[in-house]
Amino acid sequence: MRIDIITVVPELIQSPFAASILRRAIDNGLVEVHFHNIRDYSTNKHKQVDDYQFGGGAGMVLMIEPIDKCISGLKAERDYDEIIYMTPDGETLNQGIANALSLKKNIIILCGHYKGVDQRVRDHFITREISIGDYVLSGGELGAAVLADAVIRLIPGVLNNETSALTDSFQDGLLAPPIYTRPAEYKGWKVPDLLTSGNFPKIEAWREEQAYEHTKKRRPDLLDDE
Repeated sequence: MRIDIITVVPELIQSPFAASILRRAIDNGLVEVHFHNIRDYSTNKHKQVDDYQFGGGAGMVLMIEPIDKCISGLKAERDYDEIIYMTPDGETLNQGIANALSLKKNIIILCGHYKGVDQRVRDHFITREISIGDYVLSGGELGAAVLADAVIRLIPGVLNNETSALTDSFQDGLLAPPIYTRPAEYKGWKVPDLLTSGNFPKIEAWREEQAYEHTKKRRPDLLDDE
């Protein structure tokens, strides 16, 4: 998989890809992540990429020309399955979206900044708009990092134990059950005896029951879709 991230502040998003699971995925050749500074595509001598809104209003808007030059240049080199714009009014990211995107080959993620981007970018270039929640950030960079992390960890070979991703919260529509590790007793607080019994069919049944009860208590809205 190749992910191209277009941003006006690449230094804001590069660090999540420089460590841990994402770094290993890149080093092992399982994913390519490339960052593109919109200012590099500006024809303005001051590298200006934003301007005032037509019709007045607070906040600057990213201009269409440098974004067009960047996206068109990338598309001239390869085909892209999705060109995603990170925006608060996009569809809310969930595990199903991450699963679907993990099967793609090439993706562009455009990070909005300031007040957003010229609407013509959204009308003529963007194939999908995604939000990470009902709140507003200073730009789309952090959202792009969240999206990329959610997608990359699902690529076969990225996680040491590939079944780990299959048991994450939301994969089966439920939250994950409680988990424990050693020691089996700490300050008098004990791990449920069943988990150390070695009876794996009963353990799996317990986990399924706990996942359902955990979801019912914390996210009953997930059960409403059943």
